Amino acid sequence: MAELNLKQIIDRLNAEFTGETRKLVFWYDDKADFAEDMETVELQNAKIYRLQPDNQFYTKYFLERIDQTTNYLIYAPFPKPDVRDNHLEDTCAYSRRFYADRASLLSLDLGIEEKYKSVIEKHIKFFANKERTQRFYDLEIENFNEETILVGLLSAVCKARTCSFEEVVRAVLTGSEPVDNVFLQEFEKYDLLSAFWKLCEQHFGYTDAKPGLERLLVTLFVTYTGRYVQAELPAAWKSFVSYKSGNIIAFLDSLMNSVLYRDQYDLLSAHVAKELNVLPAFAGMRADDLTECDTFLAVDQVLIKWLLDRLVSEDIGAVANGLTIPELCEKRAKMHFGRKTGKIYRMLSAAYSMVKGADYHAAEGFKPIIDRYLAADYRMDRQYRKFYYHYDRLESTESFEPLRELVENIYTNEYLASLLPAWNAGIRQDAAFSAIPLQREFYNTNLRYAKERTVVILSDAMRYEVGQELFSRMQDDPKCTAKLSVQLSVLPSYTRLGMAALLPHKTLEMTDDFQVLADGILCDNLAGRQQVLQNYNLDSVCAQFDDIKNLKVAELRDVLTKRQLIYVYHNQIDARGDKANTEDEVFHACEEAVREIMDFIHRISVSGNTYHFIVTADHGFLYKRDKLTESDKISGKSAEKAFVNRRFIVSKAALEDDGIDHMSMGRVLGNADSKVVSYPVGSNVFKVAGGGANFVHGGSSPQEMLVPVLEIKMERGHMETKNAEIALVSIVRKITNLITSLDFIQSDAVSDTVKTAKYRIFFLSEDNEKISNENSYVADSREENAKKRIFRMRFTFKNKKYDKDKQYYLVVYDEQSGLEQWRQPVMMDIAFADDFGFGF
Repeated sequence: MAELNLKQIIDRLNAEFTGETRKLVFWYDDKADFAEDMETVELQNAKIYRLQPDNQFYTKYFLERIDQTTNYLIYAPFPKPDVRDNHLEDTCAYSRRFYADRASLLSLDLGIEEKYKSVIEKHIKFFANKERTQRFYDLEIENFNEETILVGLLSAVCKARTCSFEEVVRAVLTGSEPVDNVFLQEFEKYDLLSAFWKLCEQHFGYTDAKPGLERLLVTLFVTYTGRYVQAELPAAWKSFVSYKSGNIIAFLDSLMNSVLYRDQYDLLSAHVAKELNVLPAFAGMRADDLTECDTFLAVDQVLIKWLLDRLVSEDIGAVANGLTIPELCEKRAKMHFGRKTGKIYRMLSAAYSMVKGADYHAAEGFKPIIDRYLAADYRMDRQYRKFYYHYDRLESTESFEPLRELVENIYTNEYLASLLPAWNAGIRQDAAFSAIPLQREFYNTNLRYAKERTVVILSDAMRYEVGQELFSRMQDDPKCTAKLSVQLSVLPSYTRLGMAALLPHKTLEMTDDFQVLADGILCDNLAGRQQVLQNYNLDSVCAQFDDIKNLKVAELRDVLTKRQLIYVYHNQIDARGDKANTEDEVFHACEEAVREIMDFIHRISVSGNTYHFIVTADHGFLYKRDKLTESDKISGKSAEKAFVNRRFIVSKAALEDDGIDHMSMGRVLGNADSKVVSYPVGSNVFKVAGGGANFVHGGSSPQEMLVPVLEIKMERGHMETKNAEIALVSIVRKITNLITSLDFIQSDAVSDTVKTAKYRIFFLSEDNEKISNENSYVADSREENAKKRIFRMRFTFKNKKYDKDKQYYLVVYDEQSGLEQWRQPVMMDIAFADDFGFGF
């Protein structure tokens, strides 16, 4: 940093006298700051001549007559006289002047040309503080002109890290309130305020007789909105539309896409929205006109209402700007305000799937019912779950109550009302228990001949559709190979019987007092189950998930070492659903269960040297949100001793009543048991004392009896993986318009070896100036058809003059690594950019 020190001045003076030509240099030291120092200074190629106020004539005579060959520094410890009083004026005219003031030293030290020194002088007050001066130096400006100096001063005031006017505006808008803005006050203190507004006009086209941040903000947001809203803007807004929309779009894009500034963007957006009263303006526009606009949260409010109205009216064919309802939901959830609205869009997308599935008719025959359930029908249960999962996370649900009622009606009165009676008609068929593998054959089918150590995770109440989601998410892991199958649970489908069926056994029975025995051993607790398991595999152990999930690595290995088979009992879903006060949280518990099991598998495979896993369940569950009415309940009274549950009754004799069916326990367990299990044909329940009837299991339905069997093998070593890449489809060599759309393709579908990636795409100059808006793209498509992986991005360029002889680039950055992936050179040939070339 420049300091007024003698060594620096001597070095400068010596530089002045290089070369063979005689040189005279005048130094008027206005305050005589260096008068004493000059007594001892010696120059390398010049002599020092001390000028006094009264020896000017002699000096002129001496320099031009007596000594005409020696280089001289003519040092005057006083200000330069006016022209009329300066007898050396003509000599000064063909000589050089030397300055040792702060502005000169700063200019010299920074490499600022003499013609721009006046800019430094005008704002010299700024440099009175060493810290402020250092901030200016730290900007490391390479090429100085009037604009870069002014932008540098503004940047230093704002404590920006780079010399960028966009950074200045960002700091001004996000670092202080528009009224009494502290940065504007600092600008005014250092005579920089007019420069700030002039640069606002130059960069953003903002001009005003009395410029202010409020109107600048409105100009930025209205101009951005005008470019992306396809309808005509309100008349009151039009005066705010700037002709430099490209620069504004690039600026606001960078603000909203920045992790550091996106929250401030939201505040600014809300502020402008309030000032302009934007919601009524957007409410009067068509949904087609708003799908691309991301300026204000109000846009999403209008689109969400449009989507809600379409769904409540069951208009599943509705399209907005070429987008179907789920496509629009997916698009908007990924846009800027998706952080706030994403759960609503995901809820609406789930509701769409439910409405689309209305007028449901079940397949005929037990095996066709199962086949269709595994192929498609399970999605009704999943989307119902997803709907409530997101619905329950909303702060206010009043507006969505009509949609919730529709979803509930479709699920209960159309889907379940058709599927469950058909299922229970089919399960009575002779071949029903041979249609798919049985739960009581689990050990013999999956574990009897296993040669490697296997961890079996038995997740209480994980129904098939939840297991299918776990399967889908495990497939995203490049180190995982997963295979999903299904088995038919026991009936009644409840924990004690289901957990016993999953153990190895020769006999499985329910006693007359309704205890469950495997090979004659009571196995309703961990100790009993381990005894049964170890009778078939000595190197086995049973453990509770919660007891081992947080063990230290050494402790975890101690549990696993020398074990061939580990049964781990996981209880997230059933534990939450079976309690009356938490049963409505069961869908949230399903999400947690999937995450917990995934994390557990990863930890075991990394820290426990175990790579083979099987995830299954004792039973599934039925859940309906609406509280049951009396008409939903069936009298469960039995003349004799019975095991009564909401979804089943086990007794000596069958219950004969409307809406009830029954089956012998001997058929279920493969023995001669004469007891009978009775169960509702539909989704109704038996009357049982106590609260909680929305989450139920134990009965006969696909949701309760179709149990997932997910086999997972983790790779021991490293599997080569790569990110899903994107490539340019459009042939582009030259950009000729300020708005340009380009087609890209995701090169590979996401798979075991291709991971999801997120990219930032924009244009740069060869000087690394961003000249367009920035687009984000999540490469997460699993489409095998390459044509379905093509996507389009629109770019808006800054309004400025582009040099045809310079190189510009389309660049793609990996958002996670921050590294450039590739760049495509282009030529900018925009004929009428920057005021159409006419200068006005």
